[in-house]
Amino acid sequence: MTQYYVQQLVNGLTLGSLYALVAIGFSMIYGIVRLINFAHGDIAMVGAFSTLGLVAVGAPWPVTILVVLAVGALAGVTIEAVAFRPMRNAPQVTGFIATLAVSVVIQNVGIMVFSGQPRNFLFPDVMRTRVPLGPATVSLTDLVIVGVTVVLMSLLVVIVHRTRLGMAMRATAENLQVARLMGIDINRTIMAAFGLGSALAAVAGLMWGGRFGQIDPLFGFVPGLKAFVASVIGGVGSIGGAVLGGYLLGMAEVLFVGLLPPEYAGYRDALVFTTLILILLVLPNGLLGRGVEDRA
Repeated sequence: MTQYYVQQLVNGLTLGSLYALVAIGFSMIYGIVRLINFAHGDIAMVGAFSTLGLVAVGAPWPVTILVVLAVGALAGVTIEAVAFRPMRNAPQVTGFIATLAVSVVIQNVGIMVFSGQPRNFLFPDVMRTRVPLGPATVSLTDLVIVGVTVVLMSLLVVIVHRTRLGMAMRATAENLQVARLMGIDINRTIMAAFGLGSALAAVAGLMWGGRFGQIDPLFGFVPGLKAFVASVIGGVGSIGGAVLGGYLLGMAEVLFVGLLPPEYAGYRDALVFTTLILILLVLPNGLLGRGVEDRA
């Protein structure tokens, strides 16, 4: 029985890591431009299919990860420049509608290019190795996902808190107009937020495909919505809140399926969105998002 609980704990941390990586992008973008980018989850799909292409040409996995980061960043920067920057001063609802439109465009381009059929997505055989962890054995894939997530989030913390770009991003998040008056390049800063968040989402797509074994052009939408729920739970606009929300949601979803009778497993998505409603009723700004709405 202890072995079962350890396995469920690792499953929750793994799923939470994937949600956290995508949720960080939601919070970074919202924190700066007050925009919920509903196309963000589809960047995970872009990352996953980019990985398939790189593996097909024999690229080493370390190189693949770096290229996927770059592809995700490029996708985010392109979306910001083409779709969102021209309507930055439009009413907020216009931006929300635009993000949904971009999401549909990405999905349909994916279907036209790759077809709508699911494709197998396999990590190298060594990743299926079982590693002893206390009384249980867990997949090396799960440990790598958690480890890579921790490394990427640590790098993001360094960028946000120890670099001039990070200082500019934090100043812009506090008050965009004052940041502009202080000489900060607003366009560059917003583009960097889209690029960094999208790079993390692309790597999340890579790891999502390896963890679950199949991908298709529509697979990023539902995980993207769940990552949005995670960012709301933690507090939209708070990077720490996005991480906390991602792990809480991942753990809750896994425990819901793992500890309740099998007939309830189909209601896991209902759990996610019910949690969203409850959080909004009790803590409208999320666990760590107090005062976010008042800053700008």
